[in-house]
Amino acid sequence: MARLTARFWVDAYLARLRVYDIPAFVVAHGDDTGGAVLVKLATLDGNAVLFQKSFDLLSGERAWVEMASGSERDIDASVSKQRGFDPDLWVIEVEDRQGRHLLHDEGLS
Repeated sequence: MARLTARFWVDAYLARLRVYDIPAFVVAHGDDTGGAVLVKLATLDGNAVLFQKSFDLLSGERAWVEMASGSERDIDASVSKQRGFDPDLWVIEVEDRQGRHLLHDEGLS
């Protein structure tokens, strides 16, 4: 099965978030074809959660998993560190007080 380009996935994700009136922004534009994507969920209370897509060895599927959580400042530092390792990395920031990110919805994994 062919994989979607990073740019296509990011555009589709942002469009889906707009349907639910969930603000989201591209914080770092990575490589259009093969860049990995991090999603930062800011709950607007000073805290955030960082998600990355990982390979599940048991199921053989790729799934979104929590990479880190804590103060938004700490999460931003983690993102900066990751960007230092991978300049092709995309970073999407989602802002939602209810903690909605839609990453586990069908069609986004």
